[in-house]
Amino acid sequence: MRHVFIVNPVAGPKNSVKTLRDKIKQAFPSEDYEFFETAGAGDARHLAEEAIARSTEPLRLYACGGDGTLNEVVNGAAGCDYAAVTNVPMGTGNDFLRIYGRKGRGRFTDLAALRDGPQTAMDLMDCNGLLGINTVCAGVDARVAAEVHNYKRIPFIGKKLAYILSLIVNVFFKGITRPMKTHMGPYDYAGPTAILCVCNGQYYGGGFRPMAEARPDDGVLDMIFIGDVSLLRFARYVHKYSNGRYRELPKNVVKAWQGDEVSFSSDRELVAVVDGEAMYGHAFTVRRSEKKVNFFYPAGVEIEVG
Repeated sequence: MRHVFIVNPVAGPKNSVKTLRDKIKQAFPSEDYEFFETAGAGDARHLAEEAIARSTEPLRLYACGGDGTLNEVVNGAAGCDYAAVTNVPMGTGNDFLRIYGRKGRGRFTDLAALRDGPQTAMDLMDCNGLLGINTVCAGVDARVAAEVHNYKRIPFIGKKLAYILSLIVNVFFKGITRPMKTHMGPYDYAGPTAILCVCNGQYYGGGFRPMAEARPDDGVLDMIFIGDVSLLRFARYVHKYSNGRYRELPKNVVKAWQGDEVSFSSDRELVAVVDGEAMYGHAFTVRRSEKKVNFFYPAGVEIEVG
């Protein structure tokens, strides 16, 4: 068994890479492992692909960073039977790991437990060719997430304040809805759209949990759609939406469905965010991919549903 650590050095606090190296040496005192640091976007995927290409034995890939690092490694390892992926949390969100609960996701920092842990094949979403393991969103939530980086560039603006600024600008000044045509199972809709979220995992946006029943290993995608809503109604709905209580919201506005595919388009440019990675275009299709990825985790942790 080969172990490859793919590390985003800017994902964690100062000295996090040194701390990680020390933990690896303790967990792998007599085993061979490889350690790589990324230098820019796309590096984690390329490092994963290269590790797989030169491997002649089972391989475990440790994505050390946030959801973006995990997404890149997943895209590099998807469809490879002898490779497995995990996430060592170093980022600010690590939303995918939230499916294991507070205690469970905390154990993903235990490298010895990961080294010897079980693995399972997980579903993936394909959004116009980019694979995702967690969520795809394409409403006001996607615009907020995509524009956070604009505010991070401002001096003395941290990540949390940048998110708040993006939220204020997109919700209060740019408007909640965008015109969109959507086909989601039995539902066809054309009109102002506030939220469209496809869940393979359960959490996104630092803690929003719209589909608490979603599982990345159940062979279906969970989808939720919110159409035309005013700012006042949106403010009333958002708490229930973020806590998986969408069944309590008006059925003429909120639609939920389990299936394999959803498509959406607009004459106006849209943004779709796949596991935190922004994509821009006028037409998107999100479908359950034919590829899966093996995901390994500490023994004893379980996905929490409901």
